[in-house]
Amino acid sequence: MTLSFLLTSLIVVVSPGTGVLYTLAVALTQGAKASIAAAFGCTLGIVPHMTAAMLGLAAVLHTSALAFATLKWCGVLYLLYMAWQALRETGALAIDPRPAAGRSRRRVIVTGFLINILNPKLSIFFLAFLPQFILADESAPLARMLELSGAFMAMTFAVFVVYGLFAGSIRDRVITRPRVMAWLRRSFAAGFAALGARLAFAER
Repeated sequence: MTLSFLLTSLIVVVSPGTGVLYTLAVALTQGAKASIAAAFGCTLGIVPHMTAAMLGLAAVLHTSALAFATLKWCGVLYLLYMAWQALRETGALAIDPRPAAGRSRRRVIVTGFLINILNPKLSIFFLAFLPQFILADESAPLARMLELSGAFMAMTFAVFVVYGLFAGSIRDRVITRPRVMAWLRRSFAAGFAALGARLAFAER
């Protein structure tokens, strides 16, 4: 495992994006434990993209305008749906004063999974990103790619958990202030809408 790969991966993971925004939102609305479920769901959503990159399916998204557009617009609609839920305090972003139950956590995981799996740019990103750290004379390139993928996912989960635990630690001070919560709901809604708009204008 090269230092350059770890540093590059850390920069990518730490940069605020859909998964980070979702994990923070869940932490503030449902608590620190639920944010761990959110982090797990977002990390799980990376698996199909990495698998696609390893199998070459990401190349299809890169060359097929229809396949890319179909997945892209599904992702855009889902992010706009998340923005609407944030404003209405429903779904996985509903404020729950009690610890999240098993069923609620499953919903949080599924939502995090869908947020990442519906972003076609992730498949193309991994198709371009992972091969850079595999030597041309690598004896087992697939095994090496699996190793790098595992490290990236572990880093993603760890960083998202840190984000979630931090947000969860200030949750009690936030949810008791209606004006602050109203501002946060609008901020999260605007964030999801902005990410949806950015994805809408994304090109292959």
